[in-house]
Parts: sequence; C-alpha cells; structure tokens
Amino acid sequence: MKTFAALVSALADPFRRWNVRLVLWMVVGIVILIAVFSIAFHLLMAAEGRAYSWATGIYWTLTVMSTLGFGDITFESDIGRLFSVVVLLTGIVAILAVLPFAFIQFIFVPWMNQRESARTPRKLDEDVHDHIVLTRMDAVTDALIRRARRAKVDYVVIVADVKEGLRLHDSGYDVMLGELDDPETYERARVDHAALIAATQADTTNTNIAFTIREFNETVPIVATANSTASVDILQLAGCNEVLHLGQMLGRALARRIIGIDAHSHVVGEFGNLRIAEAGVSGTALVGQTLRESRLRQRCNVSVVGMWEQGKFALADPDAVITDRTVLILAGSDAQLKGYDRAFGGQRDFDRPVLILGGGRVGRAAGEALKNIGVPFRIVEKRPERIRHVDDYVQGDAAELDVLHRAGLKEAAAVLVTTHEDDMNVYLTLYCRKLRPDVQIISRATLDRNISTLHRAGADAVLSYASLGATAIWNASGKHRTVVLAEGLEVFRLPMPRSMAGHSLMQCAVSRETGCHVVATARNGDMETNPDPSKPLPGDADLVVIGDEDSEQRFLERFWSADDDHRSRNNAKVPTPHA
Repeated sequence: MKTFAALVSALADPFRRWNVRLVLWMVVGIVILIAVFSIAFHLLMAAEGRAYSWATGIYWTLTVMSTLGFGDITFESDIGRLFSVVVLLTGIVAILAVLPFAFIQFIFVPWMNQRESARTPRKLDEDVHDHIVLTRMDAVTDALIRRARRAKVDYVVIVADVKEGLRLHDSGYDVMLGELDDPETYERARVDHAALIAATQADTTNTNIAFTIREFNETVPIVATANSTASVDILQLAGCNEVLHLGQMLGRALARRIIGIDAHSHVVGEFGNLRIAEAGVSGTALVGQTLRESRLRQRCNVSVVGMWEQGKFALADPDAVITDRTVLILAGSDAQLKGYDRAFGGQRDFDRPVLILGGGRVGRAAGEALKNIGVPFRIVEKRPERIRHVDDYVQGDAAELDVLHRAGLKEAAAVLVTTHEDDMNVYLTLYCRKLRPDVQIISRATLDRNISTLHRAGADAVLSYASLGATAIWNASGKHRTVVLAEGLEVFRLPMPRSMAGHSLMQCAVSRETGCHVVATARNGDMETNPDPSKPLPGDADLVVIGDEDSEQRFLERFWSADDDHRSRNNAKVPTPHA
C-alpha cells in the first residue's frame, strides 16, 4: 500500500504528470512507426508476389524492431532486405533505448524520489516539547546539536531541499522538511511548545524567519545570528529576543586572552547574580604560588574553579602552581570580583603591538577591543576593500615573510590568527611559531575538530567559532539545568541532594571526590555565592555547581538518588543565564 501511495503521489505532481504525458506521446509515436512499417511490409511483399495478413505484418514488424528476428518470414529482394535493416535500427533506438530511458527518467526516478522524501518527516510528533528548532545545518548548529544530545534535549533541523534532508537524516540528524518562509512549517515544527528557535541563516532570511513566526506566536524565544552590525536592530524589530554578532563576540574573546594586558577579572558568563570571570595573572604576586597558598577564597571570597594553561583547561587543583601564563577561572558576585580586582588587578604598560592576521569581522572586532583598552595593534589584510584606517593596517598576504616583517612580527607581543579558513589558520600559526618561538599565538578555529591541530601547530590558545556560537545560543534558552560558560566548563543547578542536606561542604568533600565546585546556594529567590564551607547546607535550597561533563557525572553518581530525581521534576526552572 505504501508503494502504491508513493506512486499515486508521484503522478499527482503537475511536473511529473507532464513527464508521463511525454512518455505517452513517445509510445504513440512508436505505434505509428509500427503501423507505417506494417504497411510497407505488405507493399514490398506484394512486389515480390507474396501476400500476408495484417496480423502477420504487425508480427514481422515487432519481431524485427525488438531484434528477436525469428527468421520465419524474410524478404528475397535487396530493397526488402534494406527495409528490414531500417526497421531493425529503428527498433533498437526506439524500443531498446528511448522507452527504457523515458520510463526510468520520467516515471521510475520520480517515484523513487517520492519514496525517499517520504522518509523525511514533515511534521513533529505531538509529544515533542521543550525542543530546539534549528533553521540551518552549519558548524555552529552542529556543535549545538552535540550539546543537546548530551543533555537529552530534543531538536529538529528544518530543511527545504529533499536531498539535503535525506543526507542529514541518513547521517543521524533529526530533520523536518519545510520552507522557512511558510508559517505552516513552524506550526508543524510545534514552535508553540519549543524552548528556542535558532535562526542562523543570512541576516535577511533570519529577519523573514522571525517575522513569520511572530505573526502567530509572540512568546517563543527566537535567537538569531547577525553578520552585519546594521542588521542587529532590524532583527530585533522583526521579533528576535536576542541577536548574536558572533564575529564581534569571537574577536573580543580573542583579544581578552592576550596575557599581560591587565590582571583584571573579565566576566564571561552569568548565572543569576553569580559571575564567572577570566583573570590573567601575569605580573601579579600570584605567580609561583599554588592555589592553596594564594588563599583567594579567604582574601577575596572568590572561588577558583578552573585554570587555562597553554590553551588547556583543567579544573582547580589546590596544589596546582600558578605560572605567568595561567588564566584563572573565578566564580563570585560582582562585589567579590571587585575585591579581587582591588587586590590583584591593574593596567599594564603595553608598548609592543599585537599583530592581527586577517581583517574580517573577527579581526576588526579584536582590533576594536584592543583599541578600547589602549593596546597598539596592526591588522594584516590582503584585500584592500577591507582596510578601514590605514595607520592600523598593513596590506599584503600574511603568508609572505616580508609582509610579516613590515607588520612588525619581530617586536609583536602577541599574534591573533583570525581568518575564517582553518587550513589557513593552521598554516599561519605554524609559520609564526617557527619565526617567533617566544611569541604568544592565539588562533581562531571555525570547526571544533581543528582545535587540537592548531594547538599542535603552536597556538597557545584556540577559541572555536562553533563552540562560541553554540554556547551563546544554548544559554539563551534558559530552560535547561545545564548552562555552558566556557569550553570545558559547565554550570548546573539542582535541588539539594538528601545525602548532602545538613552536612557542610567540607564534610561532603565535593571537590576532592568529584572535581566539581559548589559555588552558590539558592534559597527563596536569593543566591548566596561561595557559601561558607563549614556551615551545614539547608535541605530546602538549590545547589549551583560548576564542573565539566565528566565531573558532573561523578557528582550525580556520588550524591544523587532516585528520590532526588523524583523531587527534581517539580523543582523551579533554572534562572535565565547570559553569556
């Protein structure tokens, strides 16, 4: 029945009905040829003094055209034999070539395509809710999908092209066919029950998507990416709750990773009134001390939850030594981070320039961020139309040695590699590392899989465009208990486990046994950051815990129970984060 339905559906398409009519006309043409050849057969046989019935004439024509040629009826004259050759060649072309090709091209292939397209859903099931609706498959959404799968959150990718939908479906992605400018598409995608709509197409298409959804739904969160700064306001007017200029975000993040600019804390994520910040320690009294010796919790009441070292992230270890290239990951309130800045912050004299390879959106954003804090920089850009201020630019190919020398590679304090091609970034990173073994190199990766390659090429730190975008979109939903704050670092909120209630953090030894850090407790709408580790934990509070994916799993295995899981179903939702 499914095969018959697919055939009927294929024939119902107007274009395919035209193809079928074309095949029918070809069949009519062959019938006319058979009739003409049968008449010619009778005339030539009469000329040889022989007579056959009309049925025999049709029989002879079909046997010759189909190349069967039984040989029971043959011509004796040369003209008759030549006529037989003409009928034979015509049959080879018409019956053995044209008809099979027409059948395959106009009937069989459309029918198979219809059956294939039926494998890709056009509507989500009624039980799907709190899912993420994606409008494009790219590096950012691919990273977002991996995050959703880990958190067991449903998602769907809307695609308009059947072949693309089948390719993604066969690759294991959850897809749905539909046009992005059709309101019915989003109704079939159950946007009324979705946690988030992620529009990652071109700015104009994203505007159309947001405006189309807002025509019938005013509440579902819509997050859009913007390639142009001018598009941000338009996308917001179209109905987007949040617009992410990923190029600017990545550029600022790259600039923030330069060691030695200052020792201030820089907020990279928020969770209620809890702040997660990065802080370089170069030039401070912390260099050379272990985390235990630094006594940051006692002195500033901030919690060190992790460390970046040579591009690698590690959870905080009390015996880890702080080096000149360490970047601390701090957790605390605004007041606590200000206390840290008073103790260790301070602007550094930065006379040497930072070299930025690539003058695209990311490179320009990095330059703007450095300019705002008074750090000199030079951008190397090959395309003259991208050059904005001549004094800050060096025109030329960054892969050429004389261009790098003109840009000041020898005296540069750091190099930011910002092109959108990962292969080029690997090349430039390796090239600069060979020319300047001592310089700090921070590189951009478009795809997560190239992060390790860039580290091997010599990058001290690598920031992924895909991870940055996926993190920002994920955090915008605000409906999931896990929020990603940085690569390798997650914060999650859950009700107080019964096994921890009434015990202190010191007694539970959370950090030592699981690798996680309890950075806050939430109770009656108030959040206490960095709670006293010696005080008993209240049973009616929520815990805010930071760790990576593995340490989170260890925490749940150590402290969580089936009874806790039952209670968590009625727990309040996680506060909306911002990152």
